[in-house]
Amino acid sequence: MSDAYTPRRDDRFTCGLWCTAYGGREVFGREVRPALDPIENIRGLAKVGCYGFNFHDDDLVPFGAPLSERDEIVKRAKAAMRDEGIVNAMVTCNMFEHPVFKDGALTSNDVRIRAYALQKAMRAIDLGAELGAKVYVMWGGREGLEVEASKDPRESIKRYREGVEFLGHYILENNYGMRVAMEPKPNEPRGDIFLASVGHILGFIATLDRTVQPIVGVNPEIQHSRMAGLNTVHELGQALEAGKLFHLDLGAQKPTRYDQDLRFGSEDMKETFFIVHLLESTWWDGTRAFDVKPYRQDSADEVWDLVRGCIRSYLILRERAKRFDADAEIQQLLQALQVTDGELGALLKWSPQNAKALKERRFDPDDLARRRLNYQRLDQLVFELLAGVR
Repeated sequence: MSDAYTPRRDDRFTCGLWCTAYGGREVFGREVRPALDPIENIRGLAKVGCYGFNFHDDDLVPFGAPLSERDEIVKRAKAAMRDEGIVNAMVTCNMFEHPVFKDGALTSNDVRIRAYALQKAMRAIDLGAELGAKVYVMWGGREGLEVEASKDPRESIKRYREGVEFLGHYILENNYGMRVAMEPKPNEPRGDIFLASVGHILGFIATLDRTVQPIVGVNPEIQHSRMAGLNTVHELGQALEAGKLFHLDLGAQKPTRYDQDLRFGSEDMKETFFIVHLLESTWWDGTRAFDVKPYRQDSADEVWDLVRGCIRSYLILRERAKRFDADAEIQQLLQALQVTDGELGALLKWSPQNAKALKERRFDPDDLARRRLNYQRLDQLVFELLAGVR
């Protein structure tokens, strides 16, 4: 059955193979669901409405598999993509699971491990390029520490930069047409992770080699922002304003908890609404990628309900965003907040003359402070719109 919340290809929803393949293993318990064949995983994502899939190298090709097995899997994946009309949108490299990366990959104190990490990453990039990926996500899951004395943070950032620049040059040299999206996270699985927020990464990007800098951006994740108690709307807004939002991961999270990867829309309806509104009102052309996990209690077939739910929730909130923009009272309140003055606005652009004029300008702070903003009414209207009574 089709309705207003049935996904279309141009909605560009994607999901990671690791999401639906998650067997429920966690610190206190082993897997509760059988392993999911990656090719069937691709087909399943297409059937529930995904435009594309995302994957770690090891999600598709088992770690350490010989070249012949790798090539056969790629052949099967391409066949499934053709059959189902699904694309590969993003590739990333698993540099956190194998014990070799127990103390970091690109920031390891061991030069042999840093070299191996680059080798593994190049092979992952090659794999993604072969399947058509346009984004390479770098999540430094093990790029951190628990023992503060173990690493000099200055040296770690230098090593991180060397690795990012190396892989950026590799992509450019091979004309892969990929962009690199660095993913921030404050902690977990490390006690502290380097480049913990969008702001950290934007600052880091500004220090990169000028040749590589244009193809390196950010991959914010809702859950990672909320783990640190940050406002995801603001993190996305900063990345968008800088022209560096190259990818994003959508999900849900209770603030300051461990990384929960809950179904998109299942927590904090208001903030999630404003995330959708921001993406849709700026006409951001990236994919809407879900990075979520089934509940440990879910049966094998319910993992597909997880993806369906994420898609439906996004489409419902997108429809609500349109209502927000069309609501006369909300828009009247928003318009009333904006005070413009062409002459005064021109003085806000720096020049010695403008500085002199501003210093001589007379303002009445008490009069400015008396202005009514109507925030209580505005926030109530947003609540009523989201609650479905407006």
